Amino acid sequence: MKYTDFLGERVSLLGFGAMRFPTVKVGDKTEVDLPLTEKMIDLAVESGVNYFDTAYPYHRGESERIIGKLLSKYPRESYHLATKYPGHQLMDSYDPGEIFEEQLSKCGVDYFDFYLLHNVYENSMDTYLDKRWGIIDYFLEEKRRGRIRHLGFSSHGTPENLREFLERTGGAMEFCQIQYNYLDDSLQRADEKCKILDEYGIPIIVMEPVRGGKLATLPDPCTEKLSQLRPGASAASFAFRWLFHNPSVKVVLSGMSNMEQLVDNIRTFTEYVQLSAEERELLGIIAEQLKCSVPCTACRYCTDGCPAGLDIPSLIEIYNDLACAKSLNTAMRVEFLPDDKKPSACISCGKCTEICPQRIAIPKVMSKLCNILTTIPSWRDISREREEDAARMREANKH
Repeated sequence: MKYTDFLGERVSLLGFGAMRFPTVKVGDKTEVDLPLTEKMIDLAVESGVNYFDTAYPYHRGESERIIGKLLSKYPRESYHLATKYPGHQLMDSYDPGEIFEEQLSKCGVDYFDFYLLHNVYENSMDTYLDKRWGIIDYFLEEKRRGRIRHLGFSSHGTPENLREFLERTGGAMEFCQIQYNYLDDSLQRADEKCKILDEYGIPIIVMEPVRGGKLATLPDPCTEKLSQLRPGASAASFAFRWLFHNPSVKVVLSGMSNMEQLVDNIRTFTEYVQLSAEERELLGIIAEQLKCSVPCTACRYCTDGCPAGLDIPSLIEIYNDLACAKSLNTAMRVEFLPDDKKPSACISCGKCTEICPQRIAIPKVMSKLCNILTTIPSWRDISREREEDAARMREANKH
């Protein structure tokens, strides 16, 4: 197993993500397959994995409890446990202390090795920085007390938002978790985010290295080309190996849902073979083939004359992302916009297309974006459901 020096800790480069545990049908419900999950955790530990990542809302609030129970058989100092504060969820008020104590209890531990502010982006940043809730100050105090070893954050925001948050937190954040892979390197401007984090001396944890499975199940022609370069290697292994070139990456999280994925990943991170120049070139070609891109150059000529005042380049960027692969984290960037700034506010006047150097039929793109968004669950609804579930669990624990 490949290890890294992550803020002075010896950490396995492969991290076990607890968001996609294997599940099984129990009546009308889908529940975590505990026996299989336990076998996977045991094999991961036996193979040298020592970083485990969970979060307050994963598996409807049960992930923390499950990972804590399954790791309890091992010495506490033998593994690194990470979880997150749900400040990105919609709540009437935020009580970091109540949540933090609950998380410690659910995981059955006295401290967290790595603790993150969950999903800092354009619409959650102000919550995290709001003096009414004192979220960051609270966790800095818990770090001083030793109940948090290292404090950081995860982000699905733009590079501009990332920089702003780092500036406004004044060096309080020690690490950052971002979505990073050979597709999102350009599609979500992850390359820019990496440069910003390097500028601030912030080490990186990678989430979605295979983009929710998209880069693990490539079209047959792409898979065949990869197999010619490395027979027997999985498409996922190429995606993981693409990340090996970046020394700022200290942990690569994989949400493994079956034993086959775990075994394949352990092999990849144990062999630790970096990509050849030919392999990197091929992945670049595959990334371009996977994109369903509208060729916007963000020249912003369209925005000057838009009667609705829409930020058209940003909306097209979101469309390109969602057309490639639907993502709740991307869709919520639109959901939390004011109604008059959403793509539905487009009046289809066509002035944007007339001035666009690329001759993009922008009103049609806005219409397509609206249609895609109708197929993705509302983040507000999911957030409220999660908070209601958590409230019921807290109430049940009191009794």
